[in-house]
Amino acid sequence: MANFIRNTQVKAMTSIWAAKQKARELTDRTKEALVNREGQGTLDVAITVLISIVLGALILAGLYLIVDSTVLPTITQRIKDMFDYAG
Repeated sequence: MANFIRNTQVKAMTSIWAAKQKARELTDRTKEALVNREGQGTLDVAITVLISIVLGALILAGLYLIVDSTVLPTITQRIKDMFDYAG
C-alpha cells in the first residue's frame, strides 16, 4: 500500500512539473511573439499595393475616356471615308 501511495505521489508531482513546464514554454512563446517586429512592414506593403491598384484603375479609366471620346470617332470616320468612294 505504501508503494501505491508513493507511486501516486510521484505521478502527481510529475504531472504538476509537466504542467508548469508547458506553462513556462507558452509564456516564453507569447513573450517572443509580442516582442517580434518582423511583420511590421506588411501593412506598408499592403497600403502600397492598394494605392498602386487604385492609381492603375484611374489611369485606365482616363485612357478609356480619351480613346472613347477622341480616338474612336476619328478612326471610325476615317474608315468610312476610305470605303466611301464613288469610283
